Amino acid sequence: MSINEGDYVLLIYDRKRKWLLRAEKGKKHHTHKGTVDFDDIIGKPYGSTVLSNLNHEFHVVKPTPMDIILKMRRATQIIYPKDIGLILLNTGVVPGCRVVEAGTGSGALTTILANYVKPHGRVYSYENRAEFLNTARKNLEKAGVLEYVKLKNRDILEGIEEEEVDAVILDIATPWLAVRLAYEALKGGGHFASYSPTIEQVQKTVKELKKEKFVDLRTLECIVRYFNVEEGKTRPETRMIGHTGYMTFARKVQ
Repeated sequence: MSINEGDYVLLIYDRKRKWLLRAEKGKKHHTHKGTVDFDDIIGKPYGSTVLSNLNHEFHVVKPTPMDIILKMRRATQIIYPKDIGLILLNTGVVPGCRVVEAGTGSGALTTILANYVKPHGRVYSYENRAEFLNTARKNLEKAGVLEYVKLKNRDILEGIEEEEVDAVILDIATPWLAVRLAYEALKGGGHFASYSPTIEQVQKTVKELKKEKFVDLRTLECIVRYFNVEEGKTRPETRMIGHTGYMTFARKVQ
């Protein structure tokens, strides 16, 4: 597949130096390793290697949804990809699913959910801050998935308008207050998920889940550590992605 003008590309120098860019004729991208000319990129296939004016190699690949959310404009702290992956697996989101999300924020989770439910599914995303929705809308447009999302400037605690949905996923300050609403909106066997930074939020949420007909309750967190791999001196990196949030999952039964 060739790169066309207006396409987004991921320009890679090394693992830590990457840029999400839009290919535009006549424009250049300036880096510490020289200038990369977009005219040298447009028309070439993804996976090509181009040289800067200082003769350094850069690689041009098609960005993944993860690349997009890591580089997106942020109005709020996003849910990290390591956590999003577990949310997807534990809620069974696949093409065609209808998913209610609360706490749109910058739209990172929304973007990934939309990529998984398309082309026939839909994400209904509730956010009571209009300025956050504006940022999310732009990010979703940039990711090319806005058509699969219904953005709602509404507090989910005022009620969930959708019925018989496959999953309800919460990233709000008081998820325990939305447990009953989630139960009413879910179809039988549907999935509940809540993402919270503190264990006190988890405790209150689990208490409410136990009051309702939810089963298979699980709470977990994900910690990621990268490694520097080089023959004879492979070791963990000094820094790691530690605690970001607790994820609580459950399923509705009748």
